[in-house]
Amino acid sequence: MAQGEELSPRKQPRQRRSKATVDAIVVAAARVFSQHGYAGGSTNRIAETAGVAIGSLYEYFPNKAAILVAVAERQVERMMADIDELLAAAQSEGPSLERWIRRFVAAMLEVHERDPRLHHAVFAEAPHPPELHACVLQMEERLAHRVESLLRETRGVSLPDPDTAAHLVVQTTEALTHRFAHEGIHDLPRERFLDEVVALLLGYLGAITR
Repeated sequence: MAQGEELSPRKQPRQRRSKATVDAIVVAAARVFSQHGYAGGSTNRIAETAGVAIGSLYEYFPNKAAILVAVAERQVERMMADIDELLAAAQSEGPSLERWIRRFVAAMLEVHERDPRLHHAVFAEAPHPPELHACVLQMEERLAHRVESLLRETRGVSLPDPDTAAHLVVQTTEALTHRFAHEGIHDLPRERFLDEVVALLLGYLGAITR
């Protein structure tokens, strides 16, 4: 990606038809990146898959990198909706630490397993412009705030710094589930992996609990 390359949409869709066009382009881009990788996902291929003229694509997106950011933002929002729903359910039950930690790790793993080729193309293969990096950081911050809230409300857990603990739980879970979903870890089966990560997080939280 060239330095200073424009990544913002050229114009925001306002009418139903233009919104449908943008949606078709983003959905098609996700399909193309999943099938062909980021390098093989040309704007011509995306436009053809979306069923729109290449001129219509460039009317809304100046280049492929801008489409990448739109795909990543949509992926992040979907991931957050799924994980938020799970954490909200755990919170409403009066969460036990082990139960919601297991749910959280399982949800993060499911997110990475859902479309690993797309996830790899967007978050590993493609260049990371500042806009994409900011999108990922925002997701991690939102997750950390949700985890911090659960830590504060979980009976028997009293941490000297819940904010830091929450960020480390999120970062550790993200790194391990990403690696397991895409490459595996030490030939561990899925359920054993979940057990080990839950034990790791519980050990950390137990060690720093007052």
